[in-house]
Amino acid sequence: MNTTSFLLLRLAIGASMFGHGLVRLPKLSGFSNWMVGTFAKSMLPKALVTPFSYLLPIAEFTIGLLLISGLFTKPALIAGGLVMMLLILGSCMIENWEILPSQLIHAAFFALLLQFAANNTYSLDNLLFNI
Repeated sequence: MNTTSFLLLRLAIGASMFGHGLVRLPKLSGFSNWMVGTFAKSMLPKALVTPFSYLLPIAEFTIGLLLISGLFTKPALIAGGLVMMLLILGSCMIENWEILPSQLIHAAFFALLLQFAANNTYSLDNLLFNI
């Protein structure tokens, strides 16, 4: 992978995460209520779903912002992969099989970018830390 390809993929996955968080943050309470309702019949307790529903948009927004800027890229990619694993598990708990391909594609992009992180030339990491 070359540096330009890495930049394009990093910006694309960053924009996806940033956008997911950005649209949910202004309606955080409504998003949380929707998510808690969606998981009401699952085996996950409300006491676990509720805090996750508030943290998810913040995590998405932050991971996206870090990836777009190229700041703390490796930790952001790892965090993004972990968020995707949790979302995949949650989708399985409610048997929402239709969303899995999108989540798996996101997870694959995080792993691919992590594998080629040495190509993260156009980034604040490289500018500030020469990483």
